[in-house]
Amino acid sequence: MILVTGGSGQLATALAALSPLVRVVGRPEFDFDEPSSIDALFATARPDALINAAAWTAVDLAESHRDAAWRANCDGPGRLARLCAEHDIPFVHVSTDYVFDGTKGAPYVETDPPAPSGVYGASKLAGEQAVLHACPDAVILRTSWVYAATGRNFLRTMLDAGRRHATLRVVSDQIGCPTAAPALARAILDVLARMADAPGGIVHAAGQGWTSWHGFAEAIFAAAARHGVASPEVVAIRTEDWPTPTRRPADSRLDCSLLAARFGVRLPPWRQSLDAVIDQLFAAGELAG
Repeated sequence: MILVTGGSGQLATALAALSPLVRVVGRPEFDFDEPSSIDALFATARPDALINAAAWTAVDLAESHRDAAWRANCDGPGRLARLCAEHDIPFVHVSTDYVFDGTKGAPYVETDPPAPSGVYGASKLAGEQAVLHACPDAVILRTSWVYAATGRNFLRTMLDAGRRHATLRVVSDQIGCPTAAPALARAILDVLARMADAPGGIVHAAGQGWTSWHGFAEAIFAAAARHGVASPEVVAIRTEDWPTPTRRPADSRLDCSLLAARFGVRLPPWRQSLDAVIDQLFAAGELAG
């Protein structure tokens, strides 16, 4: 049995959809704010492998809820890693492009020095360090711009806003790699299946190619238009026109060559995955022209 943390989150949901071996857990059964629940669940579930897809992902709220973000993104994953090491089971932990500040000007490789800009990124970086300290054989997958047909994410935010507004303003000077949760979930299971034959450590895993948030939004509406959904005007703006408590990385592209070299895994091009997610939404009756 593969134990997956993250409750009803988009990645945990995608993992559960791919394999009957997956058991997803979340609050109140599993709660990083209640460390005793972690030990109790591990003792009763007796998993054969563990994937940590749980995290504090509210980037801006992390600035005012530092302790909670740290418990979810550092302390909890470190505890999970220790338990996996003690029981000698494979552990995959999901991290983020926000460990970088986005100033490199080229796709980041795993050996580039991290430089998080806010509490969210700092807590995720600390989580990486805690995991590898407790369980050196763990695999940490850094990913970026995750979205799905379910949950709260940029794609669903754009589609909802597009229904209500004729014009949307979207930042065009931040670039990265959109990553569909179903594609990432498949990659995680493939990595998990090959961990016995490959070293652990940090590996980047994101959709192939890159775009800006503005480009991503335009692609979302173009894909939805195939199903008769009306497209709003998407106006390009700069970061300073949309101020947020946390400074986002201007260029958080991830080089995923190591993922292919070490595990033989490649995620699909991001536009291909986007079409698949939009089709999933349409099939579920959530889009209407």
